[in-house]
Amino acid sequence: MKKSTSSKILIIALALIMAFVFTACSSSSGSKEASGSAEGTKVYKVIMEPTFPPFDTTDENGELAGFDVDMMNAIAADQGFEIEFAQMEFGALIPAIEAGNADIIASGMNAEDPERQKKVDFTDTYYDSGLVVMVKVDNDTITGIDSLTPDMKVASQTGTTGADACQELADNGKVAEAVILDGFDTCVLQLKTDSVQAVIIDAPVAASYMKQQSGEFKTVGDVLNAESYGMAVQKGNDELREKLNAGLKNIVENGTFAELCEKWEMANKFEFAVLA
Repeated sequence: MKKSTSSKILIIALALIMAFVFTACSSSSGSKEASGSAEGTKVYKVIMEPTFPPFDTTDENGELAGFDVDMMNAIAADQGFEIEFAQMEFGALIPAIEAGNADIIASGMNAEDPERQKKVDFTDTYYDSGLVVMVKVDNDTITGIDSLTPDMKVASQTGTTGADACQELADNGKVAEAVILDGFDTCVLQLKTDSVQAVIIDAPVAASYMKQQSGEFKTVGDVLNAESYGMAVQKGNDELREKLNAGLKNIVENGTFAELCEKWEMANKFEFAVLA
C-alpha cells in the first residue's frame, strides 16, 4: 500500500515536470519566432558585402551601413515587411540565395551579368555604374587599362565584374597577375603598400575610397564598361521581386530615393525619369 502510494506520487510529479518543460519550450519558440516583428509580419534576410562604400560599409560601431542599407529599410517600410541584415563575402552571396539561406542580395551587384542572371532573378536596376582603373596619385606610368604591362599586378574583389576584368588581363598576358581578394578594402591596402600597381573597381566605390583617403589615389582612363545594379532574389520568387520593384518605384516617386542619393553623395539614376 505504501509502495503504491509512492509510485502514484512519483508519476504525478513527473507529469507536472513534463507539462512545465513543454510549456516553457513552447513559450521560448514563440518568442523567438515573433522577436522584433509584429505578429504576421514577413521578415526577409538581406545579405551584403560591406567593403563597397558608399553602397555597403560599416559605421563607427561596426554596424552595416550605406546606401543599400537605407534603401532596403525604405522599401521595407513602404511594402510593410521587415528585414534583418547579414554580411558575407561577395562570392558567397549568390550561393546563399540559391541555397535558400537568405532572401535578398542588396550589395551593388551588376544585374546585367548573364552568368548571374542564370542563378538569381534581379529587380529593376537602381544605379548605373562602370569599372575604372585606380592607381596611387603619384603614378604617372598607368594612364588607363591599355597602359598596363606584363610586369604589373592588378587587384579586384572576388566574385565581381572587376575580378573578371583582371583575370582576363592576366589570361591574355597583359598583366603579370590578377590578385583577387575578398574585399575592396584589402585591394586598396595592397595598392597603398605597392603590392599591386592598380585596382579595377566600380567608379562610385573608387570615389568613396579616394574621399576617405584624400590625396592617396586617383582614377585613370575611361570607364571600362557600363553596368547597372539591382537587388537579387531566388529564381522564381516573383512575389518578392515584385514587392521590391513596387517599393523601389514608390520611394523614387515620393523623393526618398533622391534624399538617400544626396545623403551618400551619389548621382541619382532617376533624376530626370520615373520608373515606368
